[in-house]
Amino acid sequence: AIFTPPKLEKPGFNIEVPETPAAGGPAAPAEPSKPIEELLANASVEKGANAAKKCISCHTFEKGGANKVGPNLYGVVERDKGSHAGFNYSGAMKGKGGKWTFDDLNHFLTNPKAFVAGTSMSFAGLSKDSERADVIDYLRTLADSPLPLPKAAAK
Repeated sequence: AIFTPPKLEKPGFNIEVPETPAAGGPAAPAEPSKPIEELLANASVEKGANAAKKCISCHTFEKGGANKVGPNLYGVVERDKGSHAGFNYSGAMKGKGGKWTFDDLNHFLTNPKAFVAGTSMSFAGLSKDSERADVIDYLRTLADSPLPLPKAAAK
């Protein structure tokens, strides 16, 4: 009787929600902006080793290193996907097939869950092209016989 709130036209609160993308669906997953061959042309193994420190909580890098939450990454370039001995991969990773090429590593490190839907890897990805290329160049060196860098296509 002392206080009478104004009567609302509709019950509840009006919450502003941003509009969805023009396609009407969720935004597409991030994609690398340049071919990996172009990115690797300016990559730095030293910067890659430093950037790969983000990965040491889940991976080891030395030859014969133990598996942790993720597999050991020594020799990962051109290794069959989901094949490192002693690591229990998700069904999605086992089913992906093929080898870890430079291009596949680039796409996977951009957005792991988009490249291998159902992967157990909870890492969000490396959005910077240069940082991804540096890490891939570093991973390339972790082998008994490192592969040469791929050549960019002539324009």
